[in-house]
Order: sequence, then C-alpha cells, then structure tokens
Amino acid sequence: MPRVELDLETTLPPERVLGALTDFSARRPEIWPGIEPSLYEVYAVGETTADIKEGSKFPGTTVWAKEHYDWSTPGTVKWTVQESNFCTPGSNVSATVSPKEGGGSHIHVVWDRTASSFVGRMAVTMITMTKGKPIAASIKKALDKMEKEGSPSA
Repeated sequence: MPRVELDLETTLPPERVLGALTDFSARRPEIWPGIEPSLYEVYAVGETTADIKEGSKFPGTTVWAKEHYDWSTPGTVKWTVQESNFCTPGSNVSATVSPKEGGGSHIHVVWDRTASSFVGRMAVTMITMTKGKPIAASIKKALDKMEKEGSPSA
C-alpha cells in the first residue's frame, strides 16, 4: 500500500480534535469541508466504532468510501475502507493526537491507501508524490475553521 505520514499542529486541545474526528452527527460535512454532504451516510455508531460512507466531488468525478472508524485505542482514530469506488478494502488512514507542549495538539497522520480505479491511481499518485500535501491541506482547513469558531465541535 502506498503510505504517507505527516504531522500537523493546532492550538486546539486533543479532546477537541478527537471529538471532531469522531463526530458522526449531521454536522460532520460542516466540520470536515472535504466531505460532500450528499455522499455522507451513517450506518452505525457505537462507543468506539462507527460505520459510515463519506465522499468528495471533483470536476468530472466523485469518490466515496464506506469506512469503519475505530477509536478504541486512546488518542488514535483509524478508519478502514470496507467498500469504495477508488481504493481497495483494507486501505486505511489513522490520526494519533497528542498534547503539544505549551498547549494545543500534535496530530500524526498515517495514510495507507491502495487504488482500485483510474481515478484512485491518479489520486494516490498525486498524494504520494506531494508527500500528502492535499491531505494536510484538507485537515488544516478543518482545524483552522474550528480554531476560529472557538466552540466545541459536537
């Protein structure tokens, strides 16, 4: 699987970042602007797991994945593809959130996705060649928005 690791920092406390990552309410596409609202579906949410569908629309194409989210390991949220139109089942992403000295959070993201379509191969190639810049930009956009809001995500 192509793998990219990246690190981000935010002034938000870890519990706020983890809360946003595990917020499966109708607000999720507002919190995470990369999620297209019309492609967002929630199938089940438990104490430390969720099964959902998320996707994005781009000019000329739409990508989506049914993901199994797991946050049973403290400080880490991992989402694994169950079905997708662009990557293989078992492909996954994880975010480990830890406190940053002086306040805020450090987020370590591990992106492991294997393409299953032409669009997927293009996306995976772009993400690996740029060392995850599109992923970092998407996460940063959501974090910046939450910092400006100043209120809890849930």
